[in-house]
Amino acid sequence: MNRRRFLELGAMAVLAGIFPQTASGSNGIITQPERWLAFYNTHTAERLKSVYWIEGNYIPESLGEIDHILRDHRTNEVLNIDTRLLDLLFVLRNELDTNQPFHIISGYRSAPTNAFLHARSDGVAENSLHTVGKAIDIRTPGRALSVLHRAAIALKAGGVGYYPKSDFVHVDVGRVRYW
Repeated sequence: MNRRRFLELGAMAVLAGIFPQTASGSNGIITQPERWLAFYNTHTAERLKSVYWIEGNYIPESLGEIDHILRDHRTNEVLNIDTRLLDLLFVLRNELDTNQPFHIISGYRSAPTNAFLHARSDGVAENSLHTVGKAIDIRTPGRALSVLHRAAIALKAGGVGYYPKSDFVHVDVGRVRYW
């Protein structure tokens, strides 16, 4: 076994630990030769569909495009989004059995933007994972918000917040918790 194959197997084992088994009974992330995501930014009306991983390798250009669409739309500041969050979204998309884009309510938030929002809402954490590229607020066309919420919880891969009045679900790659 060469070093590359050893590392690929190690990565698959890590992902299997993060996503031990999806609700449908399989671990879709391991069996896919490529991973892609589609987004629609509700604030800028930008759209993106991008293959960000092929056969064990993240694609830097694609990650840059995703970082850009998930930027802080208030300041235009871009941050590298944690690839674990992208992989979580990939698995979530597969669980939802949809090719529809995730509608982005909030991706990355700069510290000033987060402080501004925190001062105006109890629903915005002072030390939000949005500020480090590990959280996203989304909805998915064609899927009830409650279905998206249940699918995210079933993954047991991070935090999941349910905001039906604001029409979005928060997912992050922090510790497993629900609200």
